[in-house]
Amino acid sequence: MPVLLSGGNPQVAKADGEIPVHNYISAMPGWKRGVGRRLDALISTCVPGVHKGVRWNSPMYGVKGQGWFVSFHVFTHYVKVTFFRGTSLRPAPSGGSGKEARWIDIHEGDLDEAQLIQWIQQAAAMQGWGKS
Repeated sequence: MPVLLSGGNPQVAKADGEIPVHNYISAMPGWKRGVGRRLDALISTCVPGVHKGVRWNSPMYGVKGQGWFVSFHVFTHYVKVTFFRGTSLRPAPSGGSGKEARWIDIHEGDLDEAQLIQWIQQAAAMQGWGKS
């Protein structure tokens, strides 16, 4: 079982594939594990063949040849979902600073699946960040 870092974020080594993402989600504490499972399921359903990996102790999702488009990370009171080209999404997620990334913080009982599906579909259709 991975060690939990500050805020309860699981420490999982950098790796590609389903297994490291599954290990991360399985180690998420409390109600956040359910959020992680649901996010993974939504992304996998919306983007058949999505490329998965763990970078910087965060599950990452991308399209081969286009780069990473979304990730999430555990904090003490919420799960942060980051869209790397979030300024291009409509409507743009509310959290953010910097050039392009935008995010939302999901608190317990606060998962807007319909909006997330729209963002996931939009984000997967555009050029992502880095190499997935």
